[in-house]
Amino acid sequence: MSEHIERRLTELEIRLTHQDETVEILSSTLISQHDEIDALRLKLEILEKRLKSMHESQVADQKDETPPPHY
Repeated sequence: MSEHIERRLTELEIRLTHQDETVEILSSTLISQHDEIDALRLKLEILEKRLKSMHESQVADQKDETPPPHY
């Protein structure tokens, strides 16, 4: 094999190795972000339920309200 071809092959192997490492890093990051998004969705659902229950429990139905005194 000529020196030029051998050098090119070595460069391509090095690039492939770097690309493999990058793909692994990106894959790991994606999995981590997906897990974080799932956790945030769950927290949001919990907060929405709490807010809804607080709103429902603190606000009386308008027909049950005592009319305000007139001055």
